[in-house]
Amino acid sequence: MKLSSSEFKNSNHKRLTLLGMSGVGKTHLAKLLSRQGKYFHYSSDYRIGAEYLSDKILDNIKNHVRQDKRLKSLLDNESISIQNHITFDNLSSVSAFLGKAGNPELGGTPIDTFVARQIMHLNAETKAMLDVPQFIQRARTQGFNHFINDTGGSLCELDDKQVYQTLADNTVVLYIKASKINEVALIERAQTHPKPLYYQAGFLKQQLEIYLQKNQLIYVAQIDPNEFARWVFPRLLEHRKPKYESIAKKYGHTIDSESLYQCKSADEVFELIYGAMN
Repeated sequence: MKLSSSEFKNSNHKRLTLLGMSGVGKTHLAKLLSRQGKYFHYSSDYRIGAEYLSDKILDNIKNHVRQDKRLKSLLDNESISIQNHITFDNLSSVSAFLGKAGNPELGGTPIDTFVARQIMHLNAETKAMLDVPQFIQRARTQGFNHFINDTGGSLCELDDKQVYQTLADNTVVLYIKASKINEVALIERAQTHPKPLYYQAGFLKQQLEIYLQKNQLIYVAQIDPNEFARWVFPRLLEHRKPKYESIAKKYGHTIDSESLYQCKSADEVFELIYGAMN
């Protein structure tokens, strides 16, 4: 929804889609706003893990368990069960399923399996975003006046006009642009805590080829998965930045993460948003 600042300010049903890298403050913003009025907090990552990838996550865990004959017997005769206890604050089962490309002996995922799961994640995220209108309606029936779509960092990678237009038609799209200080912090975090991420197929193929050549390796199975995740993150950040900016320019508005971090209340966040909409 391309609203003016006054239209958004006077709206009794504020609906936002938060866009940006994980760690720029999307959840911080959502929590600040939730203190003022009834906000329905929709997490795309939670929706992906709880709905669209849940069965695949459980099947993968069960396959690992069945490699132990004793556990296989207990699982098959239903003496034990496995459940996916995903929450907004604990999405580790999704990350574990996505995995990191590289040497299985070092905790990596074989490249064919890794690529297949990347495609699954892409499809799941697309569906989760197209679910937003129905969840807006559900939120209103449950008495929530306002709605926040807290997206994953890979939303910009979908390159799906239908998704972006759906979000723009139903929400105000707000891009939280990482400041230079924030970018450094994101890269430092990726170095100390490398985690599974989604990569566009072309980007992944190109970066793997560069990494293999740079390190005089022949196969992806020779790659240390954590080392690759550390090495590729700054490149992923640069790859995503113009995509975020393009979406914000066409469908929404932009605020700076450093300015957001200075906000201590919902009123201050709203003033920041109103300023971006002028």
